[in-house]
Amino acid sequence: MEKKTPLYDVHVEEGGKIVPFAGYLLPVQYGTGVIKEHMAVREQCGLFDVSHMGEVLFTGPTALDTLNHLLTNNYNGMPVNKVRYSAMCNEKGGTIDDLVVYKFGEESYLAVVNAANREKDFAHMAKNVLPGTKAEDISDSVAQLALQGPKAPAIMKKLLPEDQIPKGYYTALPNIEIAGMNCMISRTGYTGELGYEIYTASENGPKLWKVLREAGEEFGLIPCGLGARDTLRLEAAMPLYGHEMDEDVTPLEAGLDFAVKLDKPEFIGKDALVAAGKPTRVRVGLAVTGRGIVREHQDVFLGDEKIGMTTSGTHCPFLGKAVAMAMLDAKHAEVGTKLEVEVRGRRVAVEIIPLPFYTRPKKK
Repeated sequence: MEKKTPLYDVHVEEGGKIVPFAGYLLPVQYGTGVIKEHMAVREQCGLFDVSHMGEVLFTGPTALDTLNHLLTNNYNGMPVNKVRYSAMCNEKGGTIDDLVVYKFGEESYLAVVNAANREKDFAHMAKNVLPGTKAEDISDSVAQLALQGPKAPAIMKKLLPEDQIPKGYYTALPNIEIAGMNCMISRTGYTGELGYEIYTASENGPKLWKVLREAGEEFGLIPCGLGARDTLRLEAAMPLYGHEMDEDVTPLEAGLDFAVKLDKPEFIGKDALVAAGKPTRVRVGLAVTGRGIVREHQDVFLGDEKIGMTTSGTHCPFLGKAVAMAMLDAKHAEVGTKLEVEVRGRRVAVEIIPLPFYTRPKKK
C-alpha cells in the first residue's frame, strides 16, 4: 500500500492528480497541466513536494571514512555546509543509487537518496558502515520542498534576510527559521534551473508549502507535479535512476565520471571499475530529426545494426523539440552521427547531439 507524504491533503486541495510513484501517492500534475508547470519553472518559479526522497544521517568519529568507503566521490576536505553528489556502487561496479551528501560537521553528514531505493540503499549502507559510525534512516521525520526557477531568490528574499539564503550552488544553511519553522535551505535541485530545496520536520510540511505559495504568488509561482519534474530533468539531461543507471550500469557508463574518484584508496566497486577499463557503452543525447517522439527502452540502430537503447525521451516544452538520452556502443557515439530509433514498428530519424540539451542562461 502506497504511503502519503505530509503534504498529501494539500495536493488534493490544490487539485493535484494523484498517482502512485516510488511507493507514495503524489501529484503527477495540477489543473494547469505539465507544459505550463514546466514553463513556469523555466521562466518564473515552481514548487514541488519531494518529501518522498530518503534521508540517512551518518554520525560518529568514522562517519567520513564510512562515506568514502560507501561512495564513489571523495569527501575528504569537504567544507561544512557544502553538498556533494556521488554514486554508490555494488561490488561489480553497478550503480545502486545516485545521491547527494550534506556536511554539517566533522562527524555529521546527511545523505539524500532516491525514494524508490530508500530501503535498498539503507540496507546496503547499514551493512557496510565502519565501526564508529551510526547510520540512521530519518526519512519519515522529514518534509522536503523544492522551489525552482529564476524567481526563486526573490521569493526567498521575501521570507529571509540575504545572509540566511545560501548563495553558492551545492551549498546549504541549516537551522534557518522560516515563519517559526526550523529549516535547512539547500541551493540544489533537479530541474536544471536556479532554486532551493528546503527541509523541515514532517509536521511543518503543509505550513511551509502555504508560506511559500503566498510569498511566490506575485512572482507567478505555481505548484508542479511529477510530470514537469521529469520533463525538466530530461531537458537538462539529468540522469534518473532506473533509466540512465541501474545495478547493471556503472556510473562511468552513465557519464558520471566527475563523481567517481578512482584515485581514492578504496570504495565499494572500485576494483571492478578499474578492471573494466574505459567504458564500451556511453550515455548520449539524441535530437529527434524525424517525425515522432522517442520514449525509453526503444532500440537504436545504425543502418541494420542495433547499437543501443534509449533510456529516457519526450518532447521538451521549453526547447520546443523532441529529445532523448540513450546508452550506445562507445564506438558509435560521436556527436553528429545520424541514427534511427524504432518506435512502434517504424524507424524515426535521430542525431547525436551534445549534453545537456538545456543550460540555464548565465546572468550578465
